Amino acid sequence: MQTRVWIAVGTALFAASGAAAWWTRTPPAAFVTEPVTRGGVARAIVTTGSVNPVVTVQVGTYVSGPIQSIACDFNTQVEAGQLCAKIDPRPYQEALDQAKANLATAVAQLHKDEAALAYAKVNYERDRGLRQDGVVSQDALDADKSSYDQASAQVRLDAAAVDQRKAALEAAQVNLDYTDIVSPVRGTVVSRNVDVGQTVAASFQTPTLFLIAQDLTQMQVDTNVSESDVGEARVGQRATFTVEAYPQRTFEGRVAQVRRAPITVQNVVTYDVVVGVPNPDQLLFPGMTANVRILVEEHEDALLVPSAALRFDPHGTRAGKDHGAESEERHVWVLRDGRPERVAVATGVDDGTRVELTDSSLPVGTPVIVDAAGKRAGEPAQNRSPFRF
Repeated sequence: MQTRVWIAVGTALFAASGAAAWWTRTPPAAFVTEPVTRGGVARAIVTTGSVNPVVTVQVGTYVSGPIQSIACDFNTQVEAGQLCAKIDPRPYQEALDQAKANLATAVAQLHKDEAALAYAKVNYERDRGLRQDGVVSQDALDADKSSYDQASAQVRLDAAAVDQRKAALEAAQVNLDYTDIVSPVRGTVVSRNVDVGQTVAASFQTPTLFLIAQDLTQMQVDTNVSESDVGEARVGQRATFTVEAYPQRTFEGRVAQVRRAPITVQNVVTYDVVVGVPNPDQLLFPGMTANVRILVEEHEDALLVPSAALRFDPHGTRAGKDHGAESEERHVWVLRDGRPERVAVATGVDDGTRVELTDSSLPVGTPVIVDAAGKRAGEPAQNRSPFRF
């Protein structure tokens, strides 16, 4: 009986010691790896902007008055010189008629004074001949000469008045013509700001009645590039962007202009980098918000590793923080025979997710370590790796 008890106790002690050994044993090393790949990589300026027509014309009015009729609406295709709206012309027609009457009066006065000048000239020349015969006194001749000179001056004054009335007539005609609001360019009406019966006043500031985009098949994206990135923007660089209306489609363009005028909002300085974009299908509308990537540097068929591979360190410290001369070289860790091995690399373009390898002995498909797996919850980062170096 006692023997059985001792056997049971021994069995229990053996089981307990085995469980303790299993519980405290070091887990095998486990790492998350990703393969070395080959493909395209690009470093880009990421920003936002708005889609706008290349040329937008604001059509206003030079004269004031109520809108009598409107011939153009939103999205109307217009030609240069096409009538878009008309302001009530009656006040300006009356002013034109008055100017015509004033001109006729001035012309009639000119003709009258020309006749008086002709009479004064004849009278003066006749009395000058009689003065030589002693028939007319010198005082009478001097009076005739004064009348002649006054008549001549009056004719010149009337001629100037006629020119003045002609100018007033032309001004009245111009104002009447301005009651016709016409399109100055060929394009598309993208905005209409007036309705029939609305009175527009052009006394202090010209109101904008229509906004006409000259060519919606050619658009531009005005981006806000920060002052820290604008130094890398160059004319001709390729740019891609998306808009919320077509989230699955990527549009492409080229940097057309890097404007030097600063845009300061709440002490933040940005610059307008203009991206020219063809829009043959007219899918892009003015005012759309664009998420833009301006490609500063791009390489095709490059050897690539994940950015996390350059940050991984089995010691639990960040890559690049090692001691000695090794801290200045970049490296990755590869898994060979179940253990991590350090490999020095030279890097190129970094897009934030992948990094180009410019000098490396790693072939395509080599698994590089990006993280450690099988970690105990709550274990400090510096102690998570089962290896000690």
